[in-house]
Amino acid sequence: MMLITILGYIAALIIGVVLGLTGGGGSILTVPVFVYLLGIDPVLATGYSLFVVGSSSMFGAIKNVQKKLVNFSTSLIFAVPAVIAVFSTRKFIIPAIPETIFQNEKITISKDMVIMVFFAALMLVASFSMIFNKKREMSSINLEQTKSINLFSLIILGIVTGVVTGLVGAGGGFIIVPILIFFAKLPIKKAAATSLFIIALNSLIGFLGDALQIDIDWYFLLSFSALSIVGIFLGIYLNKFIDGAKLKKGFGWLVLLMGVYIFYKEILL
Repeated sequence: MMLITILGYIAALIIGVVLGLTGGGGSILTVPVFVYLLGIDPVLATGYSLFVVGSSSMFGAIKNVQKKLVNFSTSLIFAVPAVIAVFSTRKFIIPAIPETIFQNEKITISKDMVIMVFFAALMLVASFSMIFNKKREMSSINLEQTKSINLFSLIILGIVTGVVTGLVGAGGGFIIVPILIFFAKLPIKKAAATSLFIIALNSLIGFLGDALQIDIDWYFLLSFSALSIVGIFLGIYLNKFIDGAKLKKGFGWLVLLMGVYIFYKEILL
């Protein structure tokens, strides 16, 4: 058991390093690490992941605020409905889902299984985003020729993103960045910086939905998060010597393989 715990802490450091090197994506490994390596219940794992993602993102968000890259007006338009959605999902929707959703003589579909399969689907989407590097394509869009900001779409997408974040415990930066570019008309750098700020708010406030109703192992959670944050600073330092863009594509393939593995484990085994 001690060896597994040590491996979990090493994984926390690696997740932080990947975040520091690539600027995102590493946090999507937190739930698989919690569930398959540390044996934590999937519902609790998604809650823990929200705290890890939120605390890690907050450090990056503070740095972006200092650089004046965060668009606060857009953040509020998107984040307020998203935060309400993620908190409500953790506080009300997740507890309302029955432990056994469907069962017959051959098939049993449990709450944990549905959460992990949905998470695996999200991992596949994230992996394609990293492998095919959509940011480069989006950076070439001439925002001057696009229509004005679509506030209604931004609010609706904020709600959808909040629900997804609440269900799987992932920050969803690969979803938020394109939304901010196409619907809020932000330049790529401001979209990425604003996304990190929104992720921090979403994740930490969403985690409150869990903290108010379940027992939290604060020693484990804070130590895991601290190692992730240390890993972020290490990754930022290593970024001077390693091509983060190429690494992100390679990491995308790893996320793809893990997503396929989760599908296999949850559905076929």
